[in-house]
Parts: sequence; structure tokens; C-alpha cells
Amino acid sequence: MDSGNDSSQNGDFRSDVLSAVGMTPGSSSLSLIQNKVRHADRFWVLPGEKIQIEETNIGYMSPVGKVNGRVLVTNYRLRFEAKPTSENRHSKCCQFDIPLGCISRVEKVGYSTVSRGEDSYGLEITCKDMRNIRFTHQQTNHSRRPLYESLQRFAFPVTNKSSFFAASFKPDWTFDGWNIYDTVRELNRMNIPNETWRITKINDRYDFADSYPALLAIPATAMLEGEDFLQKVGEFRSKQRIPVLSWLHPTSQASITRSSQPMVGVTSRKSAEDERYLQMIVEANAHAHQLLIFDARPAVNAKVNKAKGGGFEDSYSNSRLIFLDIQNIHVVRESLRKLKDVSFPRVDEKNWFRVLDETKWLNHIQTVLDGATQIAREVEDNKASVLIHCSDGWDRTAQLTSLAMLELDPYYRTIQGFAVLVEKEWCSFGHKFAHRVGHGEDKHSDSERSPIFLQFIDCVWQIMNQFPYAFEFNSSFLITILDELYSCRFGTFLYNSEKQRHRDQHVKENTVSLWSYIITEKRRFLNPFYNQYPRFVDVLRPNTRLMCIKVWKDYYFRYNPAIVAQDHVDVEALVNEKILQKVEALKAEVIMHEQTLSKTVPNAV
Repeated sequence: MDSGNDSSQNGDFRSDVLSAVGMTPGSSSLSLIQNKVRHADRFWVLPGEKIQIEETNIGYMSPVGKVNGRVLVTNYRLRFEAKPTSENRHSKCCQFDIPLGCISRVEKVGYSTVSRGEDSYGLEITCKDMRNIRFTHQQTNHSRRPLYESLQRFAFPVTNKSSFFAASFKPDWTFDGWNIYDTVRELNRMNIPNETWRITKINDRYDFADSYPALLAIPATAMLEGEDFLQKVGEFRSKQRIPVLSWLHPTSQASITRSSQPMVGVTSRKSAEDERYLQMIVEANAHAHQLLIFDARPAVNAKVNKAKGGGFEDSYSNSRLIFLDIQNIHVVRESLRKLKDVSFPRVDEKNWFRVLDETKWLNHIQTVLDGATQIAREVEDNKASVLIHCSDGWDRTAQLTSLAMLELDPYYRTIQGFAVLVEKEWCSFGHKFAHRVGHGEDKHSDSERSPIFLQFIDCVWQIMNQFPYAFEFNSSFLITILDELYSCRFGTFLYNSEKQRHRDQHVKENTVSLWSYIITEKRRFLNPFYNQYPRFVDVLRPNTRLMCIKVWKDYYFRYNPAIVAQDHVDVEALVNEKILQKVEALKAEVIMHEQTLSKTVPNAV
């Protein structure tokens, strides 16, 4: 309809343009020009990305008003492009992409524009990154149905039994991020194997504990007991997730181990093998005479788990049990939902502090961070060996081990080291990314979903905020990791375990690692204030009082222009680049002066 009018109105103009560049107006030449313009206009299309549908005359209900434009859906993203007209006052700030993996739910809203008003008929898209997107459609042009069906098809590949976009994405990058983490190399970095710790292959086929990695570090004395002994220990731990090593202190040999809960039950069952095994962990540390067991759960919840066959180590000799009172996945999910409700699309400024407090999000962040800091303090100051678990050992346990290790070991505060930390403590030890994020499934209300990994990254940001010189990476690095957690562009966070990822789905062969992208674009993520050689101790001791915990506005509120300017992140990147250039110039100047000095004064050191 409208396209015919556009053609007649602009025909003379197009002829003039073609004549000006020396071409004869005609259908073939016009088609060539249109194709070139269309191709240039779609520079954003990724390798393997294909446009599936394009709908025009769509209204986007932005936080600052309605914006008219077009929507394109590819096999990777939804893209909205505002129509650049004088009437579209907000067109510049309303071009955006939503990776389809970031979509949690697509709903049709409004069935009659007559009864509910002009903008009531359309689609509501709920995203996993704090956004809710509302598009309005005209009933007469029938644009809603094809857009809805296209989104349902490509946003939920698991539900539709199709492939993730990660299987199609084939960029030309030289660095292979799948090689950034190697279990043996990381254990060797901690001087393992040694006299007290060994690497076992009991799980190399994933038939001992299918949610654990193939290689595990255990006490050397447990290796001598044989596989039957380890099997009995496994039978007494939920999902066979026996205590295994996460980190070893380089001087004191104090250890951080992780596991699932013991299957004590209401009858307070005991396992001689499990108790002996924990004693072996104690004896592997010459400075300690007891094992500190940090149970991440509230004590009440742990007791309730006894009725389900689980429990805790309340009667183990040479051990001390500490409950950390960290809430479960359901409480955390509800807390984030409340935070989203109060921050997008509008904020209640008059009651902001009250409504923020009611979400309890900062309280949950504080509790996790405080627990991890307690653990790090015991390991560093008291040379204590610690065992950490929750129920199954893949949610709160991963938060605590990785945060404590981040505070204790400067290596994990580098870009490569942080990638190793995530690969080891989260990916290889079976954090259920597929279930917690809901990758590719049309199950918005699934009770398995929970922002556990987001909570961990928020805690990392809190530590960075207090120690801005201690990290090689900047906050854009953390935000990028979270964005790619949802995008399904990389294979790194797909599926629930190392077994599913590498043995069953062969992600190393079929997908690209997130770390390939991170290392390729490393300069974007560098912290110009990073001090690789601090004058003080390497261990970080964050202040975990609630008054020191801040809202991460640049992440949670980045889509709300009333709180965070839309160009804020871009400006930050430019400032960082300028500072990096200045630091590099100063370093080069220092090196030049040192070389000059060494030539003029031969004996100068």
C-alpha cells in the first residue's frame, strides 16, 4: 500500500541520484542500488545470523514515549529501528537489540483497539536483563501474528527442539577460548599433585557424579583407600558430590573444599567413611586440628532438609559447623523480581529507599559477600581448612567458593584468572545454567529459575567498588559476561554440567567460547587503574556492612533513562581508553629513561 506511494513520490529523486552516479535508471540498476543500501544498513548482522522477518509501522512504548519504527527478527536477535522523522523526537535513543536468548516470555496484549485505545493492541516481551518491552500494532496490517510466531519459534529453541544460535555463530577469531581453562594446568598452578593432595580420575566418564567435572583433587590418603572407599563416601552425599578441593593456600596448605549436604535424614544416619574422609582433609593441613564446615543455608532450612533425607554435620568430631543464613533460589528470584518492578520503567522517587529496602536485594548481596569474607578470613588469618556446601552444592556453594578465592588469590582478579574461576567453580562443578537461566525454554514461571550467577557477579562488582586498583578488568567486563549469559551466542553457559556440555553436546567442537570474544576484545575490558604489584597484602578484605553495599545502577537501571544516561557506558569506555593511552605513554617514557640511564651509568641497577 504505502510502498506504492513512496515509489511514485520519490521516483524523480531516485532517477536524479542514478544519473548523478552515471547509471541509467532502470529496474536492474535500481535493484542493485537498493541491495547495496540494504547491505550497508545491516552491518550489525553476525556470522551465521539470518533475518527471518521484518515488520514496519510498529510502535515501541519507550520509557519516554511512543516511538514508531520497524522490527527485524533474526535467528539471534530482535532489533528495533526507530523511523527517523521530525515527529519521532526520541528516535535516536530508541534503536536497540534484544538477543532472543534474553527473552523470557512473549505475550499478546489487547484484543480491541476500539475498547482499550489506540496503543493497547500489541506484544509484551519480558526479558531476563531487567527489561520489559511493549510493541503496539495496527490490527488492520496484521503485523502482530507473524512477529509473535517468529519470536516463539526462534527465542525458545529447546521448547521447539531446534538449535541454539551458538551452533550457527562462526566468527573469525584466532584465540580459542576453550583452551583458557584446563583442570590439570590449574591444579598444577596450586602445586597439585603433592604429598597431601592427588588428582583422581574416578569420574573421568562422569558415572561417579554426573554433575561433577571429570578430574577431581582429593586427599592423597583417600586415594590410597581406593575407589570402593570413595563410592561409600559418595553414597552418603547428595548427588554423589563428595568433598573435593577448590583452592589450596600456597604457604599454609589450608584448603577450600566443596561438596553437597550429607544424607543424614531424620534418623541422624552416620557414615564412617564420610567422617574418615573429612578427617583426611583436616590432616592434609599441618596447621589445623579441626575442619570448619560452612553450611550456606539458614539453620532452619537445613533442619527441614533432614525430613527430605538431607541434613548437616552436627555430630562430626574435629569439626565446627557454621550456618551462613543465605536464602534459597526461590527467595532470591522473588527479590530480583521486586527490584525490577521498582526500577523499570518508572521509579517512585519519593519512596525510593523504602521500596528498595523492601526488595531485600542488597540484604541478600550482603549476606553472600559476608559469608565469603568470613571464609577467606579463616583460611588466611587462622590457616583453617574449610568445607563449604548448601543442599546440592551447585548454587550458594559456587558463590562462596569463588568469592572467597577471588579475595584470597590475585590471579583470579585478572581477566584470564577470572575466566578460569568461572569455568572451574561454576561451569565444571555443575551450576545448572540451563535451569537457572531458562535457556531456550518457554517456561517463564519455572521454579528452577533463579539469578544465582547474577548475584555472584554483583558481589564481584561490590568488591571492585571497594578495591578499584585490585582488578585487571572493569565493570564493562562483568556486564558483558551477564549479557552473554543470556544471549546463547556462545557455548560457555549452555546446559547444566561439564558432562552435558562437553561429552553429550560437544560444545567445544560446535560452538565458540565466550572467552574467545573477551580475549579478542580485551582492551575494552581493561581497568586503567589496575595495580599489578600492590604495596600491601594481596588478600582483599571488603567491608560487608549493609551500609557499604551499593545498588549497581549501571547494570540494573541501564535501560531506565531517568536513572542512568543512555550514553553513560559509551562515555566510560572512551574515558578508559584515554587513560590507558596515557598510562602506556608514561610507562614507555619510564622504560626509555631507564634505558638511557643504564647506558650513561653502566653500573646502575
